[in-house]
Amino acid sequence: MDTRKWAIGALLLALAAPACAQGEPAKATENSVTVYGGYRFGGSFSDVTTGKSWNLTEGPSYAVAADFGIDRKTQWEIFLSHRSSALKPSGFAAPVDRFGLGITYFHVGGTYFFDEVGKGGYIVGGVGLTNFDPKESSLNSETRPSLNLGIGFMAPLGKSVAVKVEARGYATLVDSTGGFFCSGGCVVQIKGTTVTQGDVLAGITVRF
Repeated sequence: MDTRKWAIGALLLALAAPACAQGEPAKATENSVTVYGGYRFGGSFSDVTTGKSWNLTEGPSYAVAADFGIDRKTQWEIFLSHRSSALKPSGFAAPVDRFGLGITYFHVGGTYFFDEVGKGGYIVGGVGLTNFDPKESSLNSETRPSLNLGIGFMAPLGKSVAVKVEARGYATLVDSTGGFFCSGGCVVQIKGTTVTQGDVLAGITVRF
């Protein structure tokens, strides 16, 4: 037998043996899409004329996130969250002078898993824009820069499905001294510097 061919074959066998012993290697990256239902709370403005506080009502929200693998612990994320809220004057339990206000967050960021992507605890964050969309015809929509930070836990239900629970906080830079939403003839003029809100979310994740 040719000695050179024997040596090459032996070398290839030696290199292949550890891989065979360890089995199939773990996935280096993972992508996923998550659909959430949640509960949003917090946020207020001040009335330019009266100085009274206008509070955002709390209630159901929904969100969707697309996560794309970077390595075994990190992903970058596209995140959208919406709630059809309302502004009401402080101190009124009934919907006195209330008007509807849709609030949508559009963020790009990422997640970092403490163990590895797909299971256990993680931190999440992103930056982007907040869109405020009043339902009153006399008020204009506004878009402002914002960020979110949060913490979550992911529990796999198999190779392709998991559940997530998260708590996220949002901060939107309004920086308006008067006339926010307004371009003349407003029902109400409000002002503010930073609007903060929180979301508690639970979601179903499809992994691929």
